[in-house]
Parts: sequence; C-alpha cells; structure tokens
Amino acid sequence: MKRWPIALVFTLLAATSFAQQPVPEIRFDADAEFLKLPADLYLGEASGIAVNSKGHVFIFNRGNTTGPAYAATASQLLEFDKDGKFIREIGRNLYAWSYAHTVRVDKDDNIWTVDKGSDMVVKFTPAGRVSMVFGRKKEASDEAAAWTRVTPPRPHVDGNFRQPTDVTWDTQGNIFVSDGYNNSRVAKFDKNGNWAKAIGERGNAPDQFNTPHGITSDSAGLIYVADRGNRRIQVYNPDLQRQRIIEGMGAPWSACISPGATQHLFTGDGNGKIYKFDLDGKLLGWAQTSQNHGQNGCLVHELHCESDTVLYKGDCSTWQVEKITISQ
Repeated sequence: MKRWPIALVFTLLAATSFAQQPVPEIRFDADAEFLKLPADLYLGEASGIAVNSKGHVFIFNRGNTTGPAYAATASQLLEFDKDGKFIREIGRNLYAWSYAHTVRVDKDDNIWTVDKGSDMVVKFTPAGRVSMVFGRKKEASDEAAAWTRVTPPRPHVDGNFRQPTDVTWDTQGNIFVSDGYNNSRVAKFDKNGNWAKAIGERGNAPDQFNTPHGITSDSAGLIYVADRGNRRIQVYNPDLQRQRIIEGMGAPWSACISPGATQHLFTGDGNGKIYKFDLDGKLLGWAQTSQNHGQNGCLVHELHCESDTVLYKGDCSTWQVEKITISQ
C-alpha cells in the first residue's frame, strides 16, 4: 500500500475542502416602489434601465402602444429624478420607436436607446434631442414584417442591424452594438459613428454567438458580451480580439460592471438570479431576486451597476423596475 506523507495528506484535504466551498448567497434589499409614477402613467415590460451622473433614472419600456409602424409600437423612454419623481417622456412618437430593448447612458450623459423592433440605435443629447442614428427601420410602404430566423442565416450588411439588443463604448468612445437575435454578432463603430468592423456568427464555438443579448465594458476598455444562448460571457479588447470566456452562470440576459478602483461584473438571467464575478471570471456570489410566478422567464432583462452595492434592474415579466441594495 502506498503511503503519503502526513503533511501532503493535510494539504490535499485542505485543497479539496477549499474547492468544495459553496459560492455564497448575496443578501440584499429590493425596492420596487422607488419610482413615483403619475396617476395616468403605466409601465409596460420594463426592458431597459440606466442612470446618469445626476442620479436620474431612465426607463425604456414596452408601453405607449400607439402606431402602427408595421405593428403597434411598444417603446417609451421615461426620465425620473434621483428621488423617483417623474420628469418627462423623451422621444414621444419618435420614428425609431417600435419594440424597446435597452437603454444606456454614456460618460457625457448622452442617452442611448436600442430598439429591437426597428433595428435602430439612437443617441440623444442630455437635453433629449436626437444626435446620432444607427441602423435603419424597415419601410412600412414595403409591407415590412418582423425578422425571422432562417438557415443558413442571412448575410450581414455593414451598418445595419437585425434585432439589436444593447450598446456600450470603450475608453476612446468607440461604439459597440450587440446585434443580437438574427445577426449573432458584435458591431463596432468609431466615436463619430463610422462603421469599423464586426465579429461573430451563429454558433457555440469561441467568437460565435447564440443571441448576444447584452454588452458592457470595463475601465480598461474591454468589452463583455452576454452570449445568452451559450450561457457565457465572451470578453474582447477594443479591436474585437477575444481575451477570455467567463462561464458559471445561468443564461445571461444582461451584464453591467460596477465603477471604482476594483470593478466587478454583474449578470442576470431570465429567472431572476443575479451573479457577481471578478473581472477574471471568478464567481463571487449570487442572489435570487424576483420570482416569475409562472411567467416566461424575463426577470432580469437589463442591469445597471450604480456601485458595488446598488444595482438597478429592469424586469419585463413583472413590468417592474427594482433598486437592489446589497448588504454583504
């Protein structure tokens, strides 16, 4: 019988014990009443949420069902102050509105909306005026209809999207769009809005995507793509060269990165679970937020990281937004 040195045995046992330590559950409080909606204003599916430098909260939701474009539109962009008081609706009757997906705010407080139904990304100034338009809506005069997935996929068209999902920027202001449900790629534009390049196609190999549903970036300019159907985050440098793949989560619907000297990646799935990682991909904790109560999973459609302890969540199953305060 082979004998092991006692010190080595204890080392192996300690390593095994450490490896089996469960990932801790994160304690939190959730406030779904922090917004003060006017009596005659209702949220639809709360697909997008973002916060600017003043603490103002922007909700991109599937309300405002007027139209038609080629169907009734379901996009409404609302702004609230830091205390939750309603300020205004931005872009009412905008041509790009069709089916809201996500909203982001850049470092200069410009507001960016991604509309899955119109295949458009729109940049608003802080004053609420359109300053950039990306993509193009199908023309109603051509009997336009929603995109359907086909095999093989349609060829990509530079500068155009097919059901885009999210937008982010690197440190130089270059623009990255997850072009999501049909094109299965990430598109890059320079800071002036000129087409640069794209990466990706449908599949499950590295640099392929199965519904890239969210996108975010860290302070070093790395780009994190929530590859929902493949249950992973693919990480790229600004030239769209893959750096690593992060796994160990449910299907990621959204991702955000906390500000500060030590940043963390938060991602959420359609069943209300939020995961916290370090930027190297180590899972640090998880929290079960809302429950779906029988609805189809769409419980963490977009996350905004205000800090390491305060997250905002847009939920398109319960039609709610939540302010989540982490207590550990």
